[in-house]
Amino acid sequence: MKRKSIYRKLKKSLLVLLILIAAFVVYVEIANRNSRKMTYRQKVLKAIYPAWMWYNRVAGKKTKVITNDKSTAHTQSLYDLSVGLNNGQTIKLDSLKGKKILIVNTASNCGYTNQYKDLEGLYERYRDKLVVIGFPANDFKEQEKGSDEQIAEFCKLNYGISFPLAKKSTVIPGPQQNDVFKWLTDKTKNGWNEKSPSWNFSKYLVDEKGELVKYFDPAVSPLSNEVINAIEK
Repeated sequence: MKRKSIYRKLKKSLLVLLILIAAFVVYVEIANRNSRKMTYRQKVLKAIYPAWMWYNRVAGKKTKVITNDKSTAHTQSLYDLSVGLNNGQTIKLDSLKGKKILIVNTASNCGYTNQYKDLEGLYERYRDKLVVIGFPANDFKEQEKGSDEQIAEFCKLNYGISFPLAKKSTVIPGPQQNDVFKWLTDKTKNGWNEKSPSWNFSKYLVDEKGELVKYFDPAVSPLSNEVINAIEK
């Protein structure tokens, strides 16, 4: 009798598990009804993004915000640099004087990838005073293996990205680090900050005068009050 009881419980548990799996599969498909050319991993990451963000906020993971409280000025101008884009064009950063710049290292296979949508929403909302520049990088768990062309297609098809995307590069400290991120993470250049990206979708805000004013960890949403208030300031 004991064995039969255990068998019934196992059978019931297995049935419940199968129902939950089936429900999750359906949810993933519904959440991705407008997605195109996504891997199943990318679909799952997109579907669980709200829960992932909630968990990180509650757990306090990757939610750091660093501010230039002393208003320390740069020692080398960001405006001396240019950004090579994945479409072959180049942006001279001195052409962005008078606007804020949000610089974000991005990836297509990350739990935060759905922030592409939020970044585009932010860019559309504040286009007259803000430029968002994405810097695709494969630095964290190889979550951006695609070519520049594949990255651009993925972003356009699934998130309607219209803000500039840089050529794929390295954003973490080292010999190959992108020059923009060298400036962002070297206090002898930007005046105060040495915080390098903690993961994909770390965010750096530069003000209208070319001063680095904020760093936001990946779990800080582009549409959070922290980011919105800093842009509207």
